[in-house]
Amino acid sequence: MNVGVVGCGAISAQYFQTIDRLPQVRLVAVADLDLDRAREAVRPYTGVDVLTVTELMADPRVDVVLNLTVPAAHAEVALAAIAAGKHVYCEKPLAATAADAERILRAAQDARIRVGCAPDTVLGTGTQTARKAIDDGLIGRPVAATATMMTPGHERWHPNPDFYYVPGGGPLLDMGPYYITSLVTMLGPVTAVIGAANRTRAKRTIGSGPRRGEEIPVTVDTHVTGVLMHASGALSTLVMSFDAAATRAPHIEVHGEQGSLVVPNPNHFDGPVQVSRIGEEGWRDLPVSAGYLEAGRGVGLADFAATPAGHEPRAGGSLAFHVLDVMESLLASAHSGAAVTIASTCERPRPVPVPTSPGDMSSFT
Repeated sequence: MNVGVVGCGAISAQYFQTIDRLPQVRLVAVADLDLDRAREAVRPYTGVDVLTVTELMADPRVDVVLNLTVPAAHAEVALAAIAAGKHVYCEKPLAATAADAERILRAAQDARIRVGCAPDTVLGTGTQTARKAIDDGLIGRPVAATATMMTPGHERWHPNPDFYYVPGGGPLLDMGPYYITSLVTMLGPVTAVIGAANRTRAKRTIGSGPRRGEEIPVTVDTHVTGVLMHASGALSTLVMSFDAAATRAPHIEVHGEQGSLVVPNPNHFDGPVQVSRIGEEGWRDLPVSAGYLEAGRGVGLADFAATPAGHEPRAGGSLAFHVLDVMESLLASAHSGAAVTIASTCERPRPVPVPTSPGDMSSFT
């Protein structure tokens, strides 16, 4: 697929590097509100046109629009791409709200357009090896999981962190997709949630770049916790925070009747998976047994491009919508104090069955 990218911010460089080395996708055009930023972003690559958004949408070469804009613009750009007859692959979350995400999927279905969405980190060897261990029965029936992300906030390092603290941002909408997508990949869809949330400070101070020292308002919850009830019966406890100095908690643990797994950071593609079974002493590393090797951001787009017609991509729109629905429902529960039933569902995405190079076309079928 020929790829046109809208949005050339910080994350775009990682996508460009991955696209450049994979045969399933080819970068042909980029667009950004700041054309100079777009030109600088693609300077290392030859044959890539810098266009306006309108020009990119009209370009007949572009098969799929890679939407790397801020969350508040995800729906607008995705709907414009669909109207132009382009497939869409979006940076997470699929949209700032579940209602907007539903509009995207409905428009895509009507136009017979496919939608994919990050995160694709779950396609790497970390989460996929853990999933295979669970599916193979290594820890018995899963009964519980914990997922923990606690930092002081992204304003310490990001020069323009405003969008992290407006609707569509916050620790849950920003980092939650990695953790919840991993939990759904391993344990299946979520049927209900109950949550609690708060915000510690009304303002944040930018810590780097030309705006260093500038204060920005906080309009979203910055500490969110809750319990996810999976259709499988497992219960996942989630903590997402921009209000903590540090944590020693594992990113994800999964506990079964016969043992427990430590799952690596779902914001990364790889990392050791550890197991401790009843009757064993301590923890041992599992060998890599599934997932795309040496993957980078954009491997989900390549998977999307190579997925046969009629099949849902592993990083597909229905999974992204379900994850967004779970997050939005968790916030609703936090504000109401009552459990919320999740209206949506999804299939567990197909596993990446063996360790394989993302450049191997046969691995995507």
